[in-house]
Amino acid sequence: MSALLARSGGWGAAVLWGGGLVVLAVSVALAITFGPSDLVVGDVWAVVAEHVGLGESGLSQLRGGIVWQLRLPRTLLAAVCGAGLGVCGAIMQSLLRNSLADPFVLGISSGASTGAVLVVVGGVGAGMASLSVGAFLGALCSFALVLLLTRAVGGTTDRMILAGVAGMQLFSALTSFIVMSFADSKQTRGVLFWLLGSLSGTDWFTVWLCLSALVLALVVCLVKATALDAFTFGNDAASTLGVSVVRTRSLLLTVTALLTATLVSAAGAIGFVGLLLPHAARAVVGPGHRKLLPTTALVGAIFLVWVDTVARTLMAPQEIPVGVVTSLVGVPAFVFVLHRSRKPR
Repeated sequence: MSALLARSGGWGAAVLWGGGLVVLAVSVALAITFGPSDLVVGDVWAVVAEHVGLGESGLSQLRGGIVWQLRLPRTLLAAVCGAGLGVCGAIMQSLLRNSLADPFVLGISSGASTGAVLVVVGGVGAGMASLSVGAFLGALCSFALVLLLTRAVGGTTDRMILAGVAGMQLFSALTSFIVMSFADSKQTRGVLFWLLGSLSGTDWFTVWLCLSALVLALVVCLVKATALDAFTFGNDAASTLGVSVVRTRSLLLTVTALLTATLVSAAGAIGFVGLLLPHAARAVVGPGHRKLLPTTALVGAIFLVWVDTVARTLMAPQEIPVGVVTSLVGVPAFVFVLHRSRKPR
């Protein structure tokens, strides 16, 4: 498939992305119809048309509210999170030259968990907004600590991975200590559900915030696509090709960390998306990041839309954390990636 796209030049990728956008739009519309209300795809398009000033939907206020206020923001956030985590995974795998790297390798998810738990247990503010702010600040603290540790121990990519592991273990231990020492059973259950990934309670502000972060990060990374291609061959090769290694790597790591922190603060830690989907995209368009990043974003968006649909409908009215579903799907795929990446004896 990747060889066919290479021979067809830019037209092959354009057709692929156009088809992916159509599949994504249809997936979003179909996903909204799943649930305990009598909705069809036409109702979804009618409600969207009504809110953009293209006529009346003809639906009751209740059914229109279900589409516009409940399911559409949640489904769109699932698409944004899937796209963003996939892009972050592709960038981290290139910068760290590790096919098994993911957006959480720098301990960002663990830091976000600690920040969220502190907000819940400490009773600072109320609602999802305060929890998201706490998670975002915790993620930034974790990222800053990992950068300091990396600089202290040498600054190489393998040392950065080790510093990320250390930061991850530290903040995971802090989270466990806080929960075990200060949280009651209700708070523990709520924290655990959020830590496993949850898209419930989403509002339009969160959707637009995460979408803005995704677009900004994607633009920056596409501008630096040539540098990302060079990083795949190592820092020395990138420097030989004229890439400012330290400055470019710092920029891309910061952009990736900020996007990951934003997504985790909104939806919790949803694993395996950033680890596996870049590999699926590479199998289609090859390793060049100018094609890889948009393709990964589309694949991730479509994937997480359907994962979230399964999570909220499979055991309705009880909801399964999104991270549980991605893990159930991701572990077999992860084993397959490990099998393919092994070196011959």
